[in-house]
Amino acid sequence: MTAPAPGADARRRSRVAALLPPLVVVAAFAALLASPLRRHLDAPAFDLASVALAPNPAEDVVIVAIDEPSFAEIGRQWPWPRSLHADLVKALRAAGARLIALDMVFAEPSAPEADGALAAALGPDVLLGADETVIETPHADQRIRVEPLPELLATGARSGVVSIALDADGVLRRAPTFDRGFAAEAASTAEPPPGALIRFRGGPRAYRTVSYYQALKPAEFLPPGFFKDKTVFVGLSLQTAASATASQADAFATPFTATTGRLTSGVEAQATIFDALRAGDLARAAPYLAELAALVLAAAAGAGLSRGRVSWRAVAAVKVFVLAVIGVSLLALEFADVWLTPLPPALALLAVVGADAALDYARERRARRDIEKAFGQYLAPEVVDRLARDPSALKLGGERRTLTILFADVRGFTTLAERMKDDPERLTSLVNRLLGPLSEAVLAERGTIDKYIGDCVMAFWNAPLDAPDHAECAVAAGLRMLRAVELLNAELSAEAGEAAPLKLAIGVGINTGDCVVGNLGSEKRFDYTAVGDAVNLASRLESASRLYGVPMLIGEATARALAGRAVELDRIAVKGKADGVAVFTVLDGEEPLAQREFLDAYRASRWDVAEMALQRLRADEPRLAAYADRMAERLRRLRETPPPADWRGVYTASEK
Repeated sequence: MTAPAPGADARRRSRVAALLPPLVVVAAFAALLASPLRRHLDAPAFDLASVALAPNPAEDVVIVAIDEPSFAEIGRQWPWPRSLHADLVKALRAAGARLIALDMVFAEPSAPEADGALAAALGPDVLLGADETVIETPHADQRIRVEPLPELLATGARSGVVSIALDADGVLRRAPTFDRGFAAEAASTAEPPPGALIRFRGGPRAYRTVSYYQALKPAEFLPPGFFKDKTVFVGLSLQTAASATASQADAFATPFTATTGRLTSGVEAQATIFDALRAGDLARAAPYLAELAALVLAAAAGAGLSRGRVSWRAVAAVKVFVLAVIGVSLLALEFADVWLTPLPPALALLAVVGADAALDYARERRARRDIEKAFGQYLAPEVVDRLARDPSALKLGGERRTLTILFADVRGFTTLAERMKDDPERLTSLVNRLLGPLSEAVLAERGTIDKYIGDCVMAFWNAPLDAPDHAECAVAAGLRMLRAVELLNAELSAEAGEAAPLKLAIGVGINTGDCVVGNLGSEKRFDYTAVGDAVNLASRLESASRLYGVPMLIGEATARALAGRAVELDRIAVKGKADGVAVFTVLDGEEPLAQREFLDAYRASRWDVAEMALQRLRADEPRLAAYADRMAERLRRLRETPPPADWRGVYTASEK
């Protein structure tokens, strides 16, 4: 089989690397747009766009403000008598107002004379406030609606819900969607669609506003015809709290609050919603698919702009594209009343270009380091003799062979290093005293030491030289290692004298299988090594040996080569493997009968029989006593949480 040319591989990897940043960016921002976190990007952008593209307020909308000058002139505490509101309605009607919208809820009786006076003044040209509260419970949402007194509606006056719905950040951006909302009733239009965005006409007092006391006597305080054919909204509009409580202040943050630092009164918010409903310019959010398409286009543009090296021209083009994204969003809001949030696509474009710039920088740094180190690299000593005999082997490539791989790792090395952290020379000496005998055990059994990984040794058999008995040799090397550790512990105990001696232990994992072995790496640096699934499993077996209380764990293919010397312990799905594999250890002599009885009962979910077999195993084979203890604990957990009906005794290991 001919391997692809290195140049083709490099080009393919380059194409994949070029696609990765835009794909990751699109996926991240698409998830953001579908999550509640989007409001952190969407809301500020809409606020800025609202301020920039605010429509002009309607000339035929006037607000009568219950404000500080009115409190001073009228000289009464709030709430004012309803007879006073009756006088206002009559004065506005006489001045030619088309509609009088009282942003007040008269739900409770007051003085009978005052209620009667107000009822007599009302008519079809008057809109009163109602209230609606939603109580959310785990079972259902309960709506409680409070209407004006029936006698106030008897002469044809209408009512509408004046409640306001705020976004999560406490800003008023969306038109409330109540049945018979106040602004919708005033405009005599259908209710706004859910989520409709209000296009505010400006900050506080954007509409023509007069004080309540002035509207009571328009001929005295206002120009002639001031209220003629006007829609008049009446409600609280305080510049300060005055004598009204905070709840009476009835003021809300709007998109203009960030720039003006002021709140907009509730009555002016109702006038704004009325104005937008009548003009038909409430905005709607763009569909998710449109936002996703904008993301994809922006990411693709970013990838195109940053192809090759990121230059100043690309930076300038990025600025133009970002401005174009913002411009498209503003145009859609202005002419189509569609809000297509610009920040995610703009940020996506910047993120793609930024990622490509970072990758360019990293590639340059890596290439520089490789050039600097090209003549300072050394080949692994294990292949020196072979290269001396065959210089043509100094090239990349490998071959597929059946190997037996061994991993040996020091148990509790982190704890040992912490214990000796104040004496690093002694720790180094101890590691060398351990790794020396472990390496000698490999060489004595004609193995190849692949590498040292900290306190771990990796070795393999059947390469570079053929070794038909490679499985037996690997197991023999593992047993030599265990004996070498026992001898080293005896030496350490003698050296400690009366002090507490150090006690070392290792775990050994051995597996047999097909691997790729050879000079693997880059053209500037490579090692003679083995890779493949069989290597990974050997490493997992070394880690898993501690789960079974045995110093050595071997795979099924290795066990088959030992002619009955292996003892099966379990079937395990180690990390990184979906299917269960049989695991074994090695003992002198035949497999204990109690062990086979235990496995048969365990895999058949006969827990009582399995537990009795473990008790016999402890007595018959003390070397498996720790294994029996661990399996007994597993039985206890399986009794508490029984496995599924199709379970066949495969244990899933959660660690490597």
